[in-house]
Amino acid sequence: MTTSQNPTARALALAADDMRQVDAIISRRLDSDVPLVGQVAGYIVSSGGKRLRPVLLLLMCQALGCLHPQRHTLAAVVEFIHTATLLHDDVVDESTLRRGRATANQTFGNPASVLVGDFLYSRAFQMMVESHSMRVMQVLADATNVIAEGEVLQLMNMHDASLDEAAYLRVIRSKTAKLFEASCRLAAILANSPPALEQACAEYGQSLGTAFQVIDDVLDYDGDSGEMGKNLGDDLREGKATLPLILAMQLGNADEARIVRQAIETGNTQQLPRIIDIVRRTGALDATRAAAATQAERAMQAARALPANEATNSLLELAAQLLQRRS
Repeated sequence: MTTSQNPTARALALAADDMRQVDAIISRRLDSDVPLVGQVAGYIVSSGGKRLRPVLLLLMCQALGCLHPQRHTLAAVVEFIHTATLLHDDVVDESTLRRGRATANQTFGNPASVLVGDFLYSRAFQMMVESHSMRVMQVLADATNVIAEGEVLQLMNMHDASLDEAAYLRVIRSKTAKLFEASCRLAAILANSPPALEQACAEYGQSLGTAFQVIDDVLDYDGDSGEMGKNLGDDLREGKATLPLILAMQLGNADEARIVRQAIETGNTQQLPRIIDIVRRTGALDATRAAAATQAERAMQAARALPANEATNSLLELAAQLLQRRS
């Protein structure tokens, strides 16, 4: 797929000039008198992610015609918050691989990862105060709190095979979609948009973030570890009842449901090939992709409230392409 055909590449190109300024801010604000802080934070910040959340903030600003001088700083804040959650997530999940290389906790140890995650959160809050906007601080503080609640909810749900689709969606809307939503809402706030337009921006972010995570959960059973940069079956090993497994238990026969349920409850991946077969054969993957399609359509509907321009087209394409996502 060429750059001209790839919506993600096109979005990154549209935001490239802005992102260079964001990267400069990130580099400058990672500076610390404690060498290990910069070493660990730099390791994960430079690990090759698409930086989708700050890109969304900047694209939404472009779509709204907003050139607010704080947009680059707030995009960096969003990335710091996201990076902090990754550091903490990998410790909690005991992950060893992210984006194709060893996780920070695998490289530097759990204590360093947790404490540098704390540093990134506190640095993000220092930076958001510089906006001198109570609305900005409220949105980011609320988002950070909801994300933390989502992490705790997910921890409580580990190895719980009785989890239903509504409880699953509650977790991912808190843990993943909330920062997408906040990124897009911040752009509307910076643009001084009217309430209805601000709400449309937030709905776009929430729906896109939800679809993004649902597809991520599909790829744990229908992806390629080389393309994804993580180990297939990690969710199962951690005892996460993600939507493909929830639907497989609903759509499969009693024996298939029992196999999936036991794997969730024990975190045993020895049956992973069989479970992948069950998830595929029962139609659970197709049903999960359909759930993601519903969210992607909601995002596109919300984006249609934005002014018609190249950035808005890019936001629409980002939602539409999620169903083809492979990594």
